[in-house]
Amino acid sequence: MPAARRWPAWARVAAMLLPLLLALLHTLGRPSLGVLDRLDDLIHDTRLRLGVPGTLDTRIAIVDIDEKSLAAVGRWPWPRDRVAALLDRLFDEQQVRLVGLDTVLAEPDPGRDEVLARALQGRPVVLGYYFTSDRGGHTSGQLPAPVLRQAELPGRSVALTRWDGYGANLPVLAAAAPQAGFFNAITDDDGVVRALPLLAAHGEGIYESFALALYRRLLGLPAVAPGVAPQRWLPGDYQGLHSVRLIWDGRQAAIPVDGRGAARVPFRGEGGPDGGSFTYVSAADVLQGRLAPGTLQGRIVLLGFTAPGLADLRATPVGGTYPGVEVHASLLSGLLDGHLPVRPDYARGYEVVLLLLAGLVLALRLPRLGPARGALFSAGVMAALVGLNQALYVAHGLVLPLASALVMVALTLGLHMSWGYLVEGRAKRKLAQAFGTYVPPELVAEMLRSPGHYGMTATTREMTVMFCDMRGFTAIAESMPPQQLQALLNTMFSHLSAVVSRHRGTIDKFMGDCLMAFWGAPLETPAHARLAVEAALDVVAEVERLNREHRRQGLPAIGLGVGLSTGPMCVGDMGSDIRRSYTVIGDAVNLGARLEGLSRLYGVDIVASDRTRELAPGFVWQQIDRVRVKGKAQAVAIHTPLGHGPARMTNGAPLPEQELAEWDAFLPAWRARDWDTCEALLVSLRRRDPQKMLYHYWAERVALARQTPPGPDWDGATDITTK
Repeated sequence: MPAARRWPAWARVAAMLLPLLLALLHTLGRPSLGVLDRLDDLIHDTRLRLGVPGTLDTRIAIVDIDEKSLAAVGRWPWPRDRVAALLDRLFDEQQVRLVGLDTVLAEPDPGRDEVLARALQGRPVVLGYYFTSDRGGHTSGQLPAPVLRQAELPGRSVALTRWDGYGANLPVLAAAAPQAGFFNAITDDDGVVRALPLLAAHGEGIYESFALALYRRLLGLPAVAPGVAPQRWLPGDYQGLHSVRLIWDGRQAAIPVDGRGAARVPFRGEGGPDGGSFTYVSAADVLQGRLAPGTLQGRIVLLGFTAPGLADLRATPVGGTYPGVEVHASLLSGLLDGHLPVRPDYARGYEVVLLLLAGLVLALRLPRLGPARGALFSAGVMAALVGLNQALYVAHGLVLPLASALVMVALTLGLHMSWGYLVEGRAKRKLAQAFGTYVPPELVAEMLRSPGHYGMTATTREMTVMFCDMRGFTAIAESMPPQQLQALLNTMFSHLSAVVSRHRGTIDKFMGDCLMAFWGAPLETPAHARLAVEAALDVVAEVERLNREHRRQGLPAIGLGVGLSTGPMCVGDMGSDIRRSYTVIGDAVNLGARLEGLSRLYGVDIVASDRTRELAPGFVWQQIDRVRVKGKAQAVAIHTPLGHGPARMTNGAPLPEQELAEWDAFLPAWRARDWDTCEALLVSLRRRDPQKMLYHYWAERVALARQTPPGPDWDGATDITTK
């Protein structure tokens, strides 16, 4: 089975950076995604609705030409003398501070225009007018004097809103009330009014808005100057202007605006007479004297319309049918409070920095996290972005972009999840399929955390192999029915496999009555030798436990021989196109198979190579011989583990120190051809442990050597001529 494809770490990081790239392209306008702009508007609208004060501003009142007023006076436009009478009542009886007319008096009313002009003369009144760009530059009426000239602007681009036509008041009225402001609004692509331009360009002049004209009149008509931002390194639609400066009596005030010269309207709540933001008074009540004198004393009064057919209604973030006059009242209220929300000229640079920081953090961190922790981390990044954005809005009134960052986080998380499911999930499924039958489930789970690091491609590494053979199984097979034999064999293999798995071993194969396993692959295991020795000791103990059960059931006992070998091995997927398996090959593997066979010869349960003993120092070892296996000229020492150190154990009981000391003296005597010493030591050893077959085996060897002494080139090693 082919290995799962391993993607380099940078490939996933690069994939995580794709949402960042898209967000940066949007921020730089290449291209600009309208859906993100609309989402930013939605975020602003929601925040505005949740944060409106919902209190009455007692500084501003609206005299409403409502349905009752039309019924009492007649349809609009009213005769000029009626408008003059209304102004007289407001100034003489109500003693208002300032009046703003949110209407245009463009049609002549012969004989009565002069009456209204006299009512306007010398009084703090601001007239309204409008600009147009859809009538071929058509103009009517008389514009007020501009507050700035185009030549007074800096030599850079200042992207003020520009119109080529207008509809203004009659010259006689404009002369009587020379201050006027345009009441145009800026409607966004979704038809919602969120901002009003404070300045606009027409011809060579720069003109002020209705709300700014009212505000300047309250301050004593300070001079107007542009507040220009320093040149920025990022391109964008918003350039140049960042504030409107008012200068008077040695003082200055700066009104924050965006690059178009527009200010965000700080809506106070729902609009209309029942909205609770401003006092509404029917114009009919003022004209007919039903409003108690002085009720509006000291207030700023705006003349507006809510009557059916005349209603100047706008869609705003706080209402779909919001009176236009109240939009101007809300902006004037914000100007008086000195706190206007604004999108600053550096918003785009802020957005780029925010995207880079959040995007890089996500791209570098998410690949290291699983789905649940990745989602929590992304939620935390989103919460931090929202918290920072809200803090800057509350503390400084900054309307900064947020949608691109939030969408980038969501897309990055989506890519993280998709990568985990489609790429890593596929690799994990292939890995589990490939190794599930070889490797313990806990090791498979560990491998699945980094599936790209594991595969079935052949590699060479130092490992430990174990061959475990059941002795006497042929005789047992001849005396049992096939079904009972199958059940017995399955039971034995199941228990032995469980022991191997418990010690993190990999099952290679079952060969008749033999189990082959190895340690060190596919999961690299530095302690492979120690784990293999522990497994071998537990295998022997497990077979002994099963034999006790078999004896109670009248079944024959099963012997066991275990061979352990450590060394370089080639491990991987090997075989033919018809049948393949994940296995190990090499000289160390062949040695392990031969050592298993030697366990019967020496009468011990476990025979291990010298390299295995060297890499597993935590056990008590007994060297049993030096052997030269078939095909090898070099002799190797072989050992059997007696148990865990420091206590010396054999067959579950402590091994007397004197017995081990005598054995440690036996092998040097054997290699020195000191047969007398060997026989004396073996007599003592067999007396100490009469059941230990190892001592009986060596007694026969010593007797044979005495009868037939070895040749002069004998080195004390045993030549094993069988495989």
